Amino acid sequence: MAFARPPLSLKGRALRLLSQREHSRAELERKLATHEEVPGTLAQALDELQAKGFISEARVVESVIHRRASKLGTARVQQELLAKGLSSEAMAETLEQLRSTELERAREVWSRKFGEPSSDPKERARQMRFLLSRGFASEVVRKVTSP
Repeated sequence: MAFARPPLSLKGRALRLLSQREHSRAELERKLATHEEVPGTLAQALDELQAKGFISEARVVESVIHRRASKLGTARVQQELLAKGLSSEAMAETLEQLRSTELERAREVWSRKFGEPSSDPKERARQMRFLLSRGFASEVVRKVTSP
């Protein structure tokens, strides 16, 4: 005979999500809103978790940068951070650091994918579109793909 587990509390659900990866407060609110039975209990649970340091915008920014910066340009990383509902103040310094290393990161992504510059204009355009779709700035893309 199987025993049914009691349903998880909002705080329990939030902790389960946080144990898998860093989440911003806005992400947790979006994911847990359907489980809130009494209005205000979700905000209270998230306030408690934030006060104890389980929810941290700085850690979310670090996590995204660590996972995505080696493959994406600054524009795409910024887009992902904004989608997580982070404040621009939390991202400002990190994005500035990413802009300073964008050329090196673009060269690395380009060399992994293509390896050598193309003399064919169609192929060069394809390489440029690839880097632009990854969120690298157009002037950086021109520098990387120019022969």
